[in-house]
Amino acid sequence: MDFNIEEVSPVERTVKVTVAAEEVGAALDATIALYKVQTPIKGFRKGKVPTSVVQSKYKKQIVGEATTDLINYQINEILNGQSIVPVSKIDVDAAELVRGEDFTYTIKFEIVPEFDTPVYLGLAVEEERAEVPESELKDVEKRLLQNMAKIEPIEEDRPAKDGELASVTFSAEMNGEPIPGVQADNFDLPIGEGHSLQEFEDFVKTLKSGESGQTDITFPEDFINADLANKTATMKVTVHAVKERKMPELTDDIVKKIGGFDSVEKMREIIKQSYTANRKQLCKSAALTKLISAIVKDLDFPLPPSLLNDRIDRMVADVITRAERSGRSFESLGKSMDELRAEQTPLAEESVRTEIFLLHVANREELTVEPQEVEGALHQIAQQTRQDFSSVKSYYEEHNLIMPLKDRLIADKAAEFIYENANVTEVEPEVKGDN
Repeated sequence: MDFNIEEVSPVERTVKVTVAAEEVGAALDATIALYKVQTPIKGFRKGKVPTSVVQSKYKKQIVGEATTDLINYQINEILNGQSIVPVSKIDVDAAELVRGEDFTYTIKFEIVPEFDTPVYLGLAVEEERAEVPESELKDVEKRLLQNMAKIEPIEEDRPAKDGELASVTFSAEMNGEPIPGVQADNFDLPIGEGHSLQEFEDFVKTLKSGESGQTDITFPEDFINADLANKTATMKVTVHAVKERKMPELTDDIVKKIGGFDSVEKMREIIKQSYTANRKQLCKSAALTKLISAIVKDLDFPLPPSLLNDRIDRMVADVITRAERSGRSFESLGKSMDELRAEQTPLAEESVRTEIFLLHVANREELTVEPQEVEGALHQIAQQTRQDFSSVKSYYEEHNLIMPLKDRLIADKAAEFIYENANVTEVEPEVKGDN
């Protein structure tokens, strides 16, 4: 076998391979031998079938399999021998083997570009100190107590105020026709908590118990029902009662009922620990993003087209999926597919460039991912998507997504390695919480 590697671009390679007639014959003979042993033919014992019979009966299959096996074997031999790792599908341009003739074929693929390794160890980065405002902890306590609150009608003859509830029946019409899905009977609407449109709440706050009314409301551009976005409807409302939450006193007995806490003090301690740990993770994540972005922004190398296009495809799919989950259609985004792809391209370029850099670091530092780590990631995906593990694993295997998942896990390890070797300075939060 002779081959010549052509550098089409920094990220594209073409390999022209020539196989001598003798090697072609050997490949065909090897496949014929396998067929003689493995394929039963009526009238002959397995392994005792004459070569001429096998060739006559299975000529097309033998030539096809011999061609594929030879090409696959030689591709691996070439790539391993040259330490080349394709990042794209390998395109093969080949005819079929012909006994007694030389065989020539061409393969094309993409690779990661070469680039000078930037300094990534010992870099300085600022990280905000994790602080949880006292007001935030008080809000958590309030929400917990609300779960134990008693809902009772107020005695005053007045509309509902923020923090109270209005028991309402409402419906919506557009051009005299009712709007399906925009209605409710005897619904306890929390006031001032952002659970409904502000215009609607403002109108409800003008009605006393027993009063009815109607008003025109324009649905916002990002309304969950995309068909109603930016449209005006007439809302008809009746307030049946104005209610308030009778909050229990925060005591040791109450917190035991709320969440099995030993005492109020212990509950506050656990809540603060949990929220502080979460805030610390957010601060670390922000510092890590800053650290990696500072390195990658100075890197300038071409990106493999297949990697970039795949990343754009995934980002566009995520945008559409998020829209659909919120009840909006692709059309409601107001953009063509080309416009959406163009919008995601800069983000995809940064994402691919960052991943290439991190995988480069992982290779230099000999960072690896164990099979159980991949399994763990698949379990996590299954939990997040509420699917069973075997279905998720099968999907990833069938769609060749295991390798990209491994790359992501290795890239995460590389990012963590850079962070662990950075000079991290803790600084005051930009927006300090009240104490």
